[in-house]
Amino acid sequence: MDVVLSLSQVFRLYHTVRHLRVQQIGYRLWYRFRKAAPDLRPAPAVRSRSGVWHPPVAKPATMVAPDRFRFLNEARTLVFPADWNNPTLSKLWLYNLHYFDDLVSDGAENRTDWHRALIRRWIIDNPPGLGNGWEPYPISLRAVNWIKWALAGNPLPDGAPHSLAVQTRYLRQRLEYHLLGNHLWANGKALIFAGLFFEGPEAEGWLEKGLEIVNRELAEQVLPDGGHFERSPMYHAIILEDLLDLVNLFAVYQREVDQKWTTAIAMMRTWLDVLSHPDGRMALFNDAAFGIAANWQVLDAYARRLGLGIQEHAQPALTRFPESGYIRLQGPQAVALLDVAPVGPDYIPGHAHADTLSFELSVFGQRVLVNGGTSTYEKNAERERQRGTAAHTTVIVNETDSSEVWGGFRVARRAQPFRLETRVKGQTCWVKCAHDGYRRLPGKPVHWREWHWQDGSLTVRDRIEGPFRTARARYHFHPELDIQAGSDAGQGRAVLPSGQVVDWRVQNGRGKLVDGSWHPEFGLSIPNRCLEVDFAGPEVEVVFSWQTE
Repeated sequence: MDVVLSLSQVFRLYHTVRHLRVQQIGYRLWYRFRKAAPDLRPAPAVRSRSGVWHPPVAKPATMVAPDRFRFLNEARTLVFPADWNNPTLSKLWLYNLHYFDDLVSDGAENRTDWHRALIRRWIIDNPPGLGNGWEPYPISLRAVNWIKWALAGNPLPDGAPHSLAVQTRYLRQRLEYHLLGNHLWANGKALIFAGLFFEGPEAEGWLEKGLEIVNRELAEQVLPDGGHFERSPMYHAIILEDLLDLVNLFAVYQREVDQKWTTAIAMMRTWLDVLSHPDGRMALFNDAAFGIAANWQVLDAYARRLGLGIQEHAQPALTRFPESGYIRLQGPQAVALLDVAPVGPDYIPGHAHADTLSFELSVFGQRVLVNGGTSTYEKNAERERQRGTAAHTTVIVNETDSSEVWGGFRVARRAQPFRLETRVKGQTCWVKCAHDGYRRLPGKPVHWREWHWQDGSLTVRDRIEGPFRTARARYHFHPELDIQAGSDAGQGRAVLPSGQVVDWRVQNGRGKLVDGSWHPEFGLSIPNRCLEVDFAGPEVEVVFSWQTE
């Protein structure tokens, strides 16, 4: 079929591809034309160990019965072998099937016989090199889970060590240099696990390569302020758990842990704590959803089990992470988390949303204002909508996204924040920032946002500098709130489940309430309400207030 691209599509593609590294393009071509051949030689011997394997983070249980699984809030009874690669199921659901997370899940010890049978079935039903399970990322997660299961005292079934070695060899030939980021990191982690689980020259080669990848990527992916460079709290938590797993593994084999790892862990623990709401769960910036990565309390407890100590840090009125680009405002009854960050690393913005200058607000321990979250990775209209600016608590100009998100995991022209200013006077804070994402529009408008934070209120002032056709600020309310307002929604109140109240008042704009949806987990969409404020001039202001105690 002939494919003819419009001029706008060509332009969008150019602004997407121009940020890629030569390495990514080269390896994409290399992998397309070079097919890896599975190496079926006998496995190396399993290495003896003298240290203790500490209980890692327990994943949510996903295996309901020997042939029934629940992933992404969708349960299915499967017929094997066909359903390992069933084309009617989503790619991410099938990936989860091949991860084997249930081996390290809550109550896994009660499903040991199921797990052993499932490992045997996987080996029989998935010939080397064929199907979803032999893609590099599922290999990486499955290999680690099989080894964790073995380290927890479960003997691998006959044939599993050989399969594990074949999988590791195949992975070694297909490292995801075309994707980089968290994919290549996962590849490196798997090579380290396999390199220490087995012994001998081949295993030492896997270990050496894995350490090379992890140490190089650590220096790039963990920013100086401790945040992960993809600016997603979910992926930050995943990488932090990976580092803790590696510390755990090194203790089992009596290996010395690199101080750079423990330093990164300490900074990442603080970052995740600060970017979490009082309910203990992460903020939903960029691709982020509950139930995929552990929350900060769980990861903090894991770190303490590994002897990494209690992580304490100050909680001032304003905490700023300058490199990753997030700010926490802290008051006696409320917390606001602000996004003044770039969308992510230029060469891999696949998990970015057009959410620049968005924020989330909790009052009296309850989320009040939220971003839309993430419920799907399918390349469809819903995925693009959830990544779009209108799904976030920020401003949309001329019905256009602040960053050109498209194709599921693509971004063309990207918003860049600039002129960030912060001031603190006691418990009163001012944050002001602009971004250039709308400069591609006629008249080159610029969105400026200012947050004025004090005990009992948050004032959000938005200004569009330059001509525009339409501009609208959107404030998404958490679905558990009872939203009450008059016909024009110029003022109203959000009643919390506790009965406490957050009032709002619109100035210099026209407010209205519309229906929306919140997506805190994959496969989950919850109706909510959204306050839309249309600009009547270049500037609007919304004041949120609550009773001080």
